[in-house]
Amino acid sequence: MTTPNSDVLAALRSLGLRAPGDALTALFTHATKSRLSPIETIEHLIALEHREREGRNLTQRTRLATLGKFKPLDQFDWNHPRQIDRALYEQLLNCEFIGTGANVLLRGPSGTGKTSLAQNIGFIALQMGHRVRFTTLAQALADLGKHDSLPAFERRLRSYTKPELLILDELGYLPADARGGDLLYNIISRRHQQRPTVITTNLGFKHWGTTFPGAACVAALVDRFTQSCHVLDIDADSWRQKKNR
Repeated sequence: MTTPNSDVLAALRSLGLRAPGDALTALFTHATKSRLSPIETIEHLIALEHREREGRNLTQRTRLATLGKFKPLDQFDWNHPRQIDRALYEQLLNCEFIGTGANVLLRGPSGTGKTSLAQNIGFIALQMGHRVRFTTLAQALADLGKHDSLPAFERRLRSYTKPELLILDELGYLPADARGGDLLYNIISRRHQQRPTVITTNLGFKHWGTTFPGAACVAALVDRFTQSCHVLDIDADSWRQKKNR
């Protein structure tokens, strides 16, 4: 017999194997034709199952990351910005900062590619096996603000504190309030020096308070976020304005 029958496939499924039936059939056919030993066949089966599980895991993590559509790096015009530390950005792509818990700030005017660069960092992190969450800051604050009871709030907060990499897009683009500042401080302080956060913004640190008027925690928020932080400043005109000329 060169192919597994339905009973064999069912038995493999009962043991927890997730590889599809056609892949298993192809494997056993190859093992028979190539006269692989039982040990070699098992090694091939293990490798097949690892690939299947890694693929499913990546699919699941990609869905939860909510990166959305973004421009790949090979379409980013590095000659457009008047100033950008490309070497620092390419260093960030190795994702070593995730292991050290160092934060990342992408700062520059609107339309200069900050979001796309942040999404590409998230995409590379996913490929490396990390859990990632991407959201705009406004969406995160609105999501957390809906939960009045402490247990419900704590459960929802974990979706922002547990990912190995959190990307908060567009700080400063929409006004918030003092409670929004408290919510962001809650996220940053719980991730502090354990899990990094990437923030994109058009504001300098001294102006973060304008986004959260009346919030007493802004100074502490900035202090926590910048204690270990890579800052990538982008000096450029808007891509969209350039495209519309």
